[in-house]
Amino acid sequence: MPTRRTVIATAAASVALGLAAPPGPVRAQAGPFPLRDINARDGVYSDLARALEGRRITVEGFMAPPLKAESRFFVLTMLPMSVCPFCEDAAEWPDDIMAVYTKRVVNVVPFNVGIEVTGILELGAFRDPDTGFLSLLRLADATYG
Repeated sequence: MPTRRTVIATAAASVALGLAAPPGPVRAQAGPFPLRDINARDGVYSDLARALEGRRITVEGFMAPPLKAESRFFVLTMLPMSVCPFCEDAAEWPDDIMAVYTKRVVNVVPFNVGIEVTGILELGAFRDPDTGFLSLLRLADATYG
């Protein structure tokens, strides 16, 4: 029968060799995630995005100019964008943007000022009924600053 010491040593070796994930939440205390680590590439979500789906997380990026005034929605971009990103089909969705849905009307932040956004990560295609904006990746119930 294995001893407690043997079980712990085996588990630690498995994690070190990449054969098993460490216990507990993914990067729970590591601070905000860069958008590039969460986004979908060619319609395929990163392992990190799949692991964080449904969790409240914080993501770093830039606020793109809003689609309309008095909105509760904006687009978070990996790089500053002085114009609004696309409202196109999923096949044309850029890899470096994320839809953000807030509870209150968005106070616009200049497009070249970095922000941190905290919300519940949602994956999968969703077309906003008010704006027609198609997202593959979203933060819902979000706050930012």
